[in-house]
Amino acid sequence: MATASTSTVTEKALYDAVTHLPPGGRLTLYDVDWEEYEQLFADLGDNCHYRVSYDEGRLEVMSPSSKHEKLKNLVHDMLVILSDELDREVLSYGSTTLKLKARNKGAEGDDCFYIQHAGEIEDRDEIDLRIDPPPDLVVEIDLTHSSSKKLAIYAALGVPEVWRYDGRRWHVLELAGDTYGPVDRRLAFPILTGDRIADFVSDCEKRGRKQALRAFRSWVKTQDAG
Repeated sequence: MATASTSTVTEKALYDAVTHLPPGGRLTLYDVDWEEYEQLFADLGDNCHYRVSYDEGRLEVMSPSSKHEKLKNLVHDMLVILSDELDREVLSYGSTTLKLKARNKGAEGDDCFYIQHAGEIEDRDEIDLRIDPPPDLVVEIDLTHSSSKKLAIYAALGVPEVWRYDGRRWHVLELAGDTYGPVDRRLAFPILTGDRIADFVSDCEKRGRKQALRAFRSWVKTQDAG
């Protein structure tokens, strides 16, 4: 695991530092202005797999590990099943960049979903938070680094719900005012608790993804029928 911090860096040095981050590595910089933040995206291009966050001059870049991406994909599959079985539109925008210059903040979750507001953005190829609502849910996988400092960013952007996995437990957080607090159940799917998400992930590790997904789908059908 590699972590670095600095306060000043040239554009080329920043690009080189980011593109040489190992899986699970993180780079943190301070006193970065908004134009430098946006220039980094331009330099990295559309195929960027890094997670970049920006909070009033503090820039953080994380390079996800393979396990990190595997867990993210499992949660994605779980939400697809919920969408199918409960007949609710769920739109994933992956790790799309959520930013608002007026707030001087931006972040990329491991995944983000429109559920309650899916109908408002279903024809959008890109999200513009100046005119579009924020995602209803952001997912953060914290295997090597904590995403706790990103919560203030999501709160400022108005994201109502965040799931965090700390390597042991799933935490379901709801926005109240300008801070997040733990809740037992999800806003969009009340049948789903943090413990149920953890059970599903554990089942994937024990029995394999295919059987765990089949069992989860059967469980959802039971819950829906009840």
